[in-house]
Amino acid sequence: MTNGLAIFLVICIAGFLALDASLFDWDLSLSLARRFAGLLSWMAFWR
Repeated sequence: MTNGLAIFLVICIAGFLALDASLFDWDLSLSLARRFAGLLSWMAFWR
């Protein structure tokens, strides 16, 4: 991963979190975290 790509990803993630905090009151991040936890649980079951 190049430095330019890493900086771009950090800016995108920070922008997503700022947008989520200002418009959705952290609901979108919480929903994605719950779905990711469910995915990890499902993957651990098939391991």
